[in-house]
Amino acid sequence: MYSSDLFNPAAIITSFGYAISLFPSPVLASSSGLCRYSRQAPTVSVKNGTYEGIYSPGYHQDFFLGIPYAKKPQRFSPAQPLDEGWDTIRLATSYPPHCLGYGSFNIGYNMSEDCLHLNVIRPHGLTRDAKLPVVVYIHGGGLYQGGSADKRFNLSFIVEQSVQMKKPIIGVSLNYRLGAWGFLGSKEVLEAGATNIGFRDQRMALHWVNENIHAFGGSPDKVTLWGGSSGAESVTAQILAHNGQHGRLFRGAIGHSGFGGMLPRLPGGFNATATHQTIFDNLVRSIPSCASSVNASNALECLRDSDFQQLNASIAHMTEAPILALIWPPVLDGTFLTDYGAKQMANGQFAKVPILVGSNSDEGSFFGPMGGVANTDDDFRRAVQQVLSPTASGNINKSMDAILDDVLHLYPNIQSVGNPSLQTMPHLLQAGDEYTQQVGLQRRRVNAFIGDMLFGYLRRRANLAWSRHGIPSFAYRFDVRPHGVPDELGATHFQEVAFVFHNLDGVGYEINPFGGNDTQYTEKARALATTMCAQLINFIVHQNPNGPRGSDNAPANTTWPVFNHQDGGGSGQGMVLRLDGPSVEWDDVRAAAFNWFIENDLGLFGN
Repeated sequence: MYSSDLFNPAAIITSFGYAISLFPSPVLASSSGLCRYSRQAPTVSVKNGTYEGIYSPGYHQDFFLGIPYAKKPQRFSPAQPLDEGWDTIRLATSYPPHCLGYGSFNIGYNMSEDCLHLNVIRPHGLTRDAKLPVVVYIHGGGLYQGGSADKRFNLSFIVEQSVQMKKPIIGVSLNYRLGAWGFLGSKEVLEAGATNIGFRDQRMALHWVNENIHAFGGSPDKVTLWGGSSGAESVTAQILAHNGQHGRLFRGAIGHSGFGGMLPRLPGGFNATATHQTIFDNLVRSIPSCASSVNASNALECLRDSDFQQLNASIAHMTEAPILALIWPPVLDGTFLTDYGAKQMANGQFAKVPILVGSNSDEGSFFGPMGGVANTDDDFRRAVQQVLSPTASGNINKSMDAILDDVLHLYPNIQSVGNPSLQTMPHLLQAGDEYTQQVGLQRRRVNAFIGDMLFGYLRRRANLAWSRHGIPSFAYRFDVRPHGVPDELGATHFQEVAFVFHNLDGVGYEINPFGGNDTQYTEKARALATTMCAQLINFIVHQNPNGPRGSDNAPANTTWPVFNHQDGGGSGQGMVLRLDGPSVEWDDVRAAAFNWFIENDLGLFGN
């Protein structure tokens, strides 16, 4: 349901009742700053006034939900800070609506233009002097869907684990504007200073946290950013913003499957203004009351004042595009994002904070056939060419045929080295096979290329940049196919989420990733989730996944090495996360292909 106003809080408390009833008797470790048990509704006084939250006896936690971090947003305009105060107590007892979005992540959730809210989950009864570390989670969803109310992103599980580890943390999750509502681009938008609104929303939320988290018992000097997929892309944007000047808003960052850069979704890269302009003009033209304003000075203002139903329908229609051709990408605007990620990382123009980043072994299988079914080398060439910048040949001084020859050499049609591996999916793709007819003989090859292009090489590029600039970073590869995920997808995109959140009951999932009849799998998967969650908590608390002594909450033989680009003759090391547990590996999976991307990405994609 779309709405211009907040939805019924009582309905949301009911729908999220699972968060209050699960785990009836968790153990709360003693820690300085924790008060004695109390059933009284918690209150907290922030800069503008006082909020009342919810006490959860099941988790022994305090929830402060749906707190505005900015004024009610004006359409296609940057968020403005709250400047009102109040003397009464305001309720913070309901998860907020999602921002307007157009994908499966938004199904079943209320949506609104008035969506700039955040949630704070803390161990119960903290005093203001507790000064606990804080993690701020930015949800993913391709920058066009999702929200902080998504049950799969419930922060109670990781906060609970932190208390059991005697390393308590506070969790914050936030909403930001999505799709055209948050990432509209054109000369009119640029002149109005309204570019990258979604990223600017996130920045506003970080300022709110910096100014107010002490009131909840958190330390503004101990904030770690955390995101997955486009949430990790968002974390990258915050690290690159303003040439890396971050005003001590955060001290570390965690990124799953998306950190390291922002692959443009339009030919020509982030500054493809002509293409942005065409899309903007088409949107203006699609609104009857604005059609005459195309190329006029009042075009943006007309969209701001247009009928919501008409505008929403037009945006929804225009958003229906292949997942690799999303039409509302970020833009280089000279203010928030000043240069290409490749250049900023090479030049050290990024926030110099430790990072923990990684991707999954079979990322590409999530995104389906690229450009149709690929059965031949020519099919694969066409699929690759359509994602390259049309100016790539001139940019890197090599013919398009030569570029495509490079890709075919780096990604041979050998099924054992594609995604998923033959070990994960033993089924051999061969002519005449019914499944192969659906996906194509070269599907594994396509999967490997697309996963590396979207996630793998960007992660490695970041680890290399951090190492060369002397900043600690940690790399990982998640190599588990959770229960319910088909063999042909393998360890695909998004599958690490339940593990890092320690969501052992699969809350929010149609199929519990830790379920099934294979008790051996379930035991190993739950153990791995506990280890992975502990490693994240260690990083949030100590900026090191191993903890202060190098082996906290993990077996002694799994000490996570700091990524060093000189190790292994230029390979570096990271952690591979498998059912049998974590282990250290050389960062050499398709290393030649990753390095080719890194050497040529600016010319190939404008990234």
